[in-house]
Amino acid sequence: MVELRGVTCGYGDRIVLQDINLVVPKGKIVALMGTSGGGKTTVLRLIGRQISPMSGQVFLDGRDVAELDANGLMVARRRMGMLFQFGALFTDLSVFENVAFPLREHTRLPESLIRDLVLMKLNAVGLRGARDLMPSEISGGMARRVALARAMALDPELMLYDEPFAGLDPISMGVAARLIRELNDTMGLTSIIVSHDVEETFLIADHVVLVANGRIVAQGTPVEMRASEDPLVRQFVHAAPDGPVRFHYPASEPGVDYGVR
Repeated sequence: MVELRGVTCGYGDRIVLQDINLVVPKGKIVALMGTSGGGKTTVLRLIGRQISPMSGQVFLDGRDVAELDANGLMVARRRMGMLFQFGALFTDLSVFENVAFPLREHTRLPESLIRDLVLMKLNAVGLRGARDLMPSEISGGMARRVALARAMALDPELMLYDEPFAGLDPISMGVAARLIRELNDTMGLTSIIVSHDVEETFLIADHVVLVANGRIVAQGTPVEMRASEDPLVRQFVHAAPDGPVRFHYPASEPGVDYGVR
């Protein structure tokens, strides 16, 4: 469904991803994990062509997204659903209106059909009864589920999740993880999850890709990643304070070395 070939990307003069090769098979849940600032969310931006690679190619279902014109890019983006970190609901719109927004923006469906579709999506995430509430009147976990219903409004083929478990309590986290897995399997989706939460992500992912220092340093099934003897993988999976990932950011002053690694 998604493929990155030899992609190098950054912001200004700062290189974030260096020569990345990644394949996301159709129907699978692939987790992008790693240290903060490692370039995981940048991969999502590349797929949606919010940014373009400095070199290399990004393919969506076999098509190079860099070659798409404005109409082609809009069509490609309609095939994607995006769950933003912390939900990013419109605060002045009700739960119902948040989910209806993409349907009104991108289709000419009659209001009666939009109503049925919105209620169906809310029912899928267990929040049909909250349709008239405002974002300020629901919990963080509920807001994340509303955002998931909105992301699914146009029946996407590819779902992109940016830190779907961040800031959630254990119960809400478990609900969100179960929903992601069930929706992926029931609707035949392909999903890419950016996450730091090892336990919940390993429970639902088919394949895990560990990104660090701008490169893919390891990948495999959750079982393989837990069994890995690679020092960086072990440090990340077991949340070890000491290892290849350094506590101190490298000093930029020439000749400065405090001896801390």
